[in-house]
Amino acid sequence: MSSDSSVNREIHLASRPEGWPTADNFRLVTTEVPTPGPGQVVVRNQFMSVDPYMRGRMNDVKSYVPPFALDAPLDGGAIGEVVAGEAAGVKPGDVVLHGLGWREYALVDATAVRKVDAGLAPVSAYLSVLGMTGLTAYAGLLDVAAMKPGETVFVSGAAGAVGSMVGQIAKLRGAGRVIGSAGSRAKVERLAALGFDAAFDYHDGPVYEQLKAAAPGGVDVYFDNVGGEHLEAAIGAMNLHGRAAICGMIAQYNSAEPPAAPRNLALVIGKRLTLRGFLVGDHGHLREQFVQEVAGWLREGRLSYDETVVDGIEQAPDAFLGLLRGENLGKMLVRL
Repeated sequence: MSSDSSVNREIHLASRPEGWPTADNFRLVTTEVPTPGPGQVVVRNQFMSVDPYMRGRMNDVKSYVPPFALDAPLDGGAIGEVVAGEAAGVKPGDVVLHGLGWREYALVDATAVRKVDAGLAPVSAYLSVLGMTGLTAYAGLLDVAAMKPGETVFVSGAAGAVGSMVGQIAKLRGAGRVIGSAGSRAKVERLAALGFDAAFDYHDGPVYEQLKAAAPGGVDVYFDNVGGEHLEAAIGAMNLHGRAAICGMIAQYNSAEPPAAPRNLALVIGKRLTLRGFLVGDHGHLREQFVQEVAGWLREGRLSYDETVVDGIEQAPDAFLGLLRGENLGKMLVRL
C-alpha cells in the first residue's frame, strides 16, 4: 500500500481488450482517499480478488452484469478494515467484505458491506474458501447439480479456486469417485493430494479419451469451469440422467471467434441430461449453511485450500493476466 495515508491508488480500465488482455489495457491512477458521507464508510482494502468472470466485463456487451467503464476503476470482491465513517451496524475497526476492489481505499455504502468474524479464519479466506469462491462450489455441486452420495463427479479446471473446492466437497459429501482435469503435472499432483480419485493434464491428450480412462463407469455430475472440449467430453461420458452445473467457460473468454458448440449435443436427448447454468448470486439463501459446514471442515482439518498471493495494487493487472494463463494454484489474490 502507498506509504502516504492520504493517497489512494486505483487500477482503471484504459482500453477494451481484443482477444487476450495485455498490460496496456490497464492504468494505475493516483487519487485522494475519499471522505465518507451519510450512510457511507471508507474501507482500507487488505486483499482483493481477481476472477475469470472479470474478462467478460471488459467487453462492451450486454451480460448478466454491466461492463466495466473505461477510465474508471474496475471492481470486484475485496476485504478490508473500516477506517472512517459510521453507519448502522458498521464502525471503524470492523473487517468487512464488499465489491469495490482494484483500489487501496474504497468508499462504500454501509448497506453494501458484510461484517465478517476475523477470528474464524485468515481474512483472505473470505474471498476464497469462505467467500464467493466456496459458495460457488458448494451451491453448484449440491444445489444446481444435486450430487448424491456414491455418484461419480468430474470437475474441469479442478486446481483452480472453485474446482479444488468442488472436488473436496464432493468427497466430504460422499461421492463415489471424483475426477479432475488441470493444466500441468504439478496441478495434477496437487489434486491427488487433495483427495481426488483421478486427475489428468488436459495437455496430455484428447480430454474425452483421458476422461473415459479415468471414469470407466461414466460420469453422473459434471462441474464445468472450462467449456469447449471439456464440455463435449463430459456429455459423451455422462450416464443417464447426468447433471452438469455450468459455472464458467474460461476456454473461450479470450477468443475473438465464437466457439464451435459441443458437436455431440444430441446426446442430451437420449441420455436425458440436464445442463444448467448458474450464478452464485442466486444462492445467497445457502450462505449460512455453507459457512457453518465449511468452517467446520476447516477446523477439523478435513478441507484444504490454496491461495496464490501477489503483493501490491500495481501488480493487480499482472495477477489477473496470470490467472487467465493458469498460473495460479487455488484462489488468485492481491494483497494491498
